[in-house]
Amino acid sequence: MDFKTDKFTEQFLAISKLKMEKLKKVLIVTYYWPPAGGPGVQRWLKFAKYLPDFGFAPVIYTPENPSYPLIDETLTKEVPENLTILKTKIWEPYQIAEKFSKSNKKFKGGQFDVGKNQSFVSKLSIFIRGNFFIPDARKFWVKPSIQFLKHYLTEHHIDTIVTTGPPHSLHLIGLGLKKQLPDLKWIADFRDPWTEISYYEHLKLTTASDKKHRQLEKSVFENADLTLATSYTDAENFRKKGADAFCVTNGFDKSESLGENDETPKSKFTLSYVGVLEQLRNPENLWKALIELCKKYPDFAEDFQLKFVGRVDDKILNGIENSVLKNNILNRGYLAHEQSVKEMANSDLLLITNFPNESSKGIIPGKLFEYLATGKQIISFGPTDADVETILNKTKSGKHFDYTEIAPISDFIFLLYKDWKSGKSIENSANINEFSRKELTRQLAGLLTKLP
Repeated sequence: MDFKTDKFTEQFLAISKLKMEKLKKVLIVTYYWPPAGGPGVQRWLKFAKYLPDFGFAPVIYTPENPSYPLIDETLTKEVPENLTILKTKIWEPYQIAEKFSKSNKKFKGGQFDVGKNQSFVSKLSIFIRGNFFIPDARKFWVKPSIQFLKHYLTEHHIDTIVTTGPPHSLHLIGLGLKKQLPDLKWIADFRDPWTEISYYEHLKLTTASDKKHRQLEKSVFENADLTLATSYTDAENFRKKGADAFCVTNGFDKSESLGENDETPKSKFTLSYVGVLEQLRNPENLWKALIELCKKYPDFAEDFQLKFVGRVDDKILNGIENSVLKNNILNRGYLAHEQSVKEMANSDLLLITNFPNESSKGIIPGKLFEYLATGKQIISFGPTDADVETILNKTKSGKHFDYTEIAPISDFIFLLYKDWKSGKSIENSANINEFSRKELTRQLAGLLTKLP
């Protein structure tokens, strides 16, 4: 029996491999790949999964020895069996930076201390990061990658590549290859903006460094055959800067187990944040609203639970723990992705935060779509007229606030709590199929097909 099962598996893989060989190849240059954890890995892992359904065979190019801020071994199970994965070594200066300060570990995930939380060493490290590593600390992988991929693309007759950032240094790989192989078709995928990203203004850039960042960004926009954005606003901003830009958002995967509610009734009204929460996206007005509700309504204080799943900045967590909310906190820490999704499903209200400045209204965090797939209500924070607000209104799945409001937040949460307390359903049942990973891959394949 075991022999037959093994034989069947071998035949299945052989047929799958043959089918892949008949598809049009597209090479994807990505820094984040399993076992990397966090949202950065999800986008192209899912595209790689579904592209063969639409006539394309992805080939992944990724570092052999990357320095990931988060690890999630469970994601390796999602890598397709016959996927070709190319790896070369990368050198990154993070080990040197961490010798100066342990807080420099945050740089790996694009985080750092801000404002009053910055020490002299932190300020110096940020200055070095912004001015000496342009566009970022993965820049040392650019030249060797261009050399390696030039030969590989030519030898294997691949005429289409995708570079995805951040890190935006990967777009320089695409830029270099485009200059050496003029017939190459190149898509630059921006999961986050470059010079418009919210922490850019905190990098303490000199005039010369700022100019260099902007020149490189401009060169990418003007030379890429197509630029992808993950939000409507980012796509519009990229077009204003000279890019031929389209929006293909992130999404949710219908094939995943999105988790089911526990059979037993929950004794707590649970507000959950899933993911990484850094100081630049700290919703202090939410904490104030929750504190007021706990002080004003003893029943709410007794029933309420604030759950964190992921990595929360120590200074944010310490601030909350030094308030009346200290007895309401459940900190689960970082969990594997599949477990995190179950924690979303076993919540009543899901929190999403964005940077407060106007330039960030185009950022749509990837977890928004997994939030939507759970059917749970969502409370969002960010600039007014943000793309997240547009999606929440369209799907009728929650409410968006800016960082100055308090009373409307209290009213929204308390109204949901009263419905929960009375046993009334507070879940959402809107049609969100347009945000499924397979449907989004269909859009991507259409763009690939139309490349000049």
